[in-house]
Amino acid sequence: MWEQIQQWDRDLFVYLNSLGIERYDGFWIFVTDPRHWIPLYLLFFVFFFLAFYWRKAVFTSLFLLATVFSTWGFTNLVKGIALRLRPNNTPELSELIRILQEPTNYSFFSGHSSTSFAATTFIVLVLSQNTKWIYLAYIWPVIFVMSRIYVGVHYPGDIIVGMIVGIIFAIVFHRLYNKSGRRLV
Repeated sequence: MWEQIQQWDRDLFVYLNSLGIERYDGFWIFVTDPRHWIPLYLLFFVFFFLAFYWRKAVFTSLFLLATVFSTWGFTNLVKGIALRLRPNNTPELSELIRILQEPTNYSFFSGHSSTSFAATTFIVLVLSQNTKWIYLAYIWPVIFVMSRIYVGVHYPGDIIVGMIVGIIFAIVFHRLYNKSGRRLV
């Protein structure tokens, strides 16, 4: 059963990766680099300072950072246990896929996916009372994780599990945030 799921994951990856168009390679390489999203990250912090007084904004920012770094740490722990090769490092796939990046660490599960969905979900949970427009923030992690298939470094299963893990971490940290921040209100 597990082998069949992995085969479906590989087949879906090969199909999705093959949809890439060379003309858009530069866009996806740009999108997949977390450094290019720094203005958006800063904007998220600005939202906290617009929505809350400074003490609560700092408190919320620290919780967001704790959420992201805890998710990132857990992701790397699992990668070190699962030891799943990335598609770009899998010899059977090298002739079948487009490879635009060549990281050498492991694939399962996607750190881009887990941390971006953890951050976005935490932000949405915190700010959804202030504005319903905050749900548009999910555009960022969706584009971000799609880039990982496009550049040839993650299977769809890596991304889906990363999304789930990130959302769970965000919910847990949001509950802790609510409990520990009551006296700030």
